[in-house]
Amino acid sequence: MTMKLKGMAAAFVAAASLFAVAAPSHAAAVITNGTVTLGVNDLGQLNVPGPASAGGTPYVGLRYNATGFESTAPGCLCEGWGVGLVSSGMSGYANEAMGTAGLTLVSFASTATTATSVTRVGSALEITHFYHPSTSSNLYQVDVSIKNISGSAIAAGDLVYRRVMEWDVEPTPFDEFVTISGVPAALGLAAGNNIRGTGDNGFASANPLSGESKTISCAADSNFTDCGPNDHGALFDFVFEALTDGATRVFTTFYGAAGNESDAIAALGSVGAGLYSLGQTRTDPVGGTPTTFIFGFGSDGGVLTPPRAVPEPGSMALLGLGFAGLAAFRRKQKRAA
Repeated sequence: MTMKLKGMAAAFVAAASLFAVAAPSHAAAVITNGTVTLGVNDLGQLNVPGPASAGGTPYVGLRYNATGFESTAPGCLCEGWGVGLVSSGMSGYANEAMGTAGLTLVSFASTATTATSVTRVGSALEITHFYHPSTSSNLYQVDVSIKNISGSAIAAGDLVYRRVMEWDVEPTPFDEFVTISGVPAALGLAAGNNIRGTGDNGFASANPLSGESKTISCAADSNFTDCGPNDHGALFDFVFEALTDGATRVFTTFYGAAGNESDAIAALGSVGAGLYSLGQTRTDPVGGTPTTFIFGFGSDGGVLTPPRAVPEPGSMALLGLGFAGLAAFRRKQKRAA
């Protein structure tokens, strides 16, 4: 190991020790890459008990180490994810503030820099969230795998997924400017992409079948820049191609932070995160200082894309299975046109 790598490893361990958290009634982990720190629950959602932030918040959700400011935990632990099958109404979701149901924990494991949560929704779906450092120090990468274990094929448009969070950006929590970018003009599989809906209602349930409003004060299903200030967040709903029994759909989420907006956007571009939300304080929505917080997805024209770097040997097999349906769907669309 080179001296540089040894130094990086030591920095990771030292930073992680600063955020060590006593185990609550369920497993959780506080992980850091030295720049960004996340608090991950065993079901894969953020916001766990931990040392106070620079703003005095005793929970760790998404923090920027340079300032010590927190972005998802002040006031409301409103961050979570959910998955569902439209045809049956079956769903599973996890959100510390807005409710958790329908999920069974298979396993949870963590290191100082990574966390892996594996859950199931009945006997139909197995979901893995793998949190690990990305190629950008400003971003944590979350590789999401949804496996069909139902014993039969899932039709196109039946499988849906939501990730939702409420921005509470210190030092002005409850009063943020929010940006959503990368939303195409037309949404859904018929339009050739995976986006089902977007909005700024960070207080929404993580259940993608809940049917509640996606918005608070900003436009639904469209892009907007520096909307606010208000107490709001970001919601992204996705819909997927057909998935044969045993196949897995893989895509990538990013959480992160930077000292200003230009650095945040550069970080997103470096990892191919074409769909994202930014959360900024009310004091500097243009420059994004002292911290611009980031919530993004690997996306190209609204199509959720796989991890650029394969963290595990089996990932390429998962990728091939997950994208076979999308490739076939796009060929069908072109023939129809």
